[in-house]
Amino acid sequence: MKNHFFPAWLSCLFFFTFFSLPALATASDPVTVVDSTGHTLTIEQHPNRIACLYAFCGHVIAMLDRGKDMVAIVNGLKKDRLLHKLIPHIKQVPVPARGGIISIEALLKTKPDIVFLKPETAAIQAEIKKLTRFNLPYFVAGYHCMEEQMGIIEMMGTVIGRKQKAFAYTRYYKSIIDRVKKKTSHIPENKRVRLYHSVNEPRRTDAPGTIEADWTNAAGVNNVSVGRSLQGKGNKNFADIEQILLWNPDVIIVNEDGVDQKILTDKKWSSIKAVQNTKVFAIPVGISRWGHPGGLETPLAILWTAKTVYPELFKEMDLKKEMVWFYKTFFNLNLDDDMINNILDNKGMRHHS
Repeated sequence: MKNHFFPAWLSCLFFFTFFSLPALATASDPVTVVDSTGHTLTIEQHPNRIACLYAFCGHVIAMLDRGKDMVAIVNGLKKDRLLHKLIPHIKQVPVPARGGIISIEALLKTKPDIVFLKPETAAIQAEIKKLTRFNLPYFVAGYHCMEEQMGIIEMMGTVIGRKQKAFAYTRYYKSIIDRVKKKTSHIPENKRVRLYHSVNEPRRTDAPGTIEADWTNAAGVNNVSVGRSLQGKGNKNFADIEQILLWNPDVIIVNEDGVDQKILTDKKWSSIKAVQNTKVFAIPVGISRWGHPGGLETPLAILWTAKTVYPELFKEMDLKKEMVWFYKTFFNLNLDDDMINNILDNKGMRHHS
């Protein structure tokens, strides 16, 4: 029997889950959660007006059907073309924070019931004081691995009245990890594909203790930069070209449109096995870059990577069908063939400012 990579029992589970989802409750019991900084947030009712001062949080809110209720965002959310399709008014939503610094006057004008923050903003005490001074409830969404990311999404779903859908998403996420591991777990460590992951620019790559290190491991590859000494610049990590030449990866994946061609045509990279065998691939981009730290398509990134590097093991897995199901189920987006191909080809999915 062919393995279509999506078990019937899981389809039944999601049918039950989504057709039993309640509308957003107008009255609710108080909710208490503890964010990634240890800050306790208690809210008396689900928020109506939501400020997302972290792009990841905006993606979560959109996925959980509350995109129309975002009253403040960061500029990065205006770059994702599929978000414009999901939330047409996103072009007009105010941007009261740039570079992690909040303009409290601009934020107050949006009258948010809750503010979602990135860890870098929360690390600046002056920024937190701006919020506490005006009694603005806030939640910090920090994570370093897939398990922590799933926990943050579940907490956000609980806070905004979309708990069931948040938990349905994380069940799917875990099912993908399990399904891929069942196919790759028998591969000995010394036989695993050696992969280099370029993040935005050729020499920027994955450090240990990051979600990229976690999901590439889940895809069954040996990520050559993980566990190695890298040059840190802020929250970015870089490898010297000499080091990349020594790693000599079998496959290179990049998450920025055009970087694959830069690597393939740069003489400095020409002796690398992946370049010689033209195994340099642009990872797809949908709602956001698949597998990016702040993206929600990590389950699809795991599938795509596993299928790309181990084509024989995953030849019966239909990635396009999986994509159609994923975007319809979690984002209520109907993908046509052109959109599927644009996502897979990493072409024109982001507005460039």
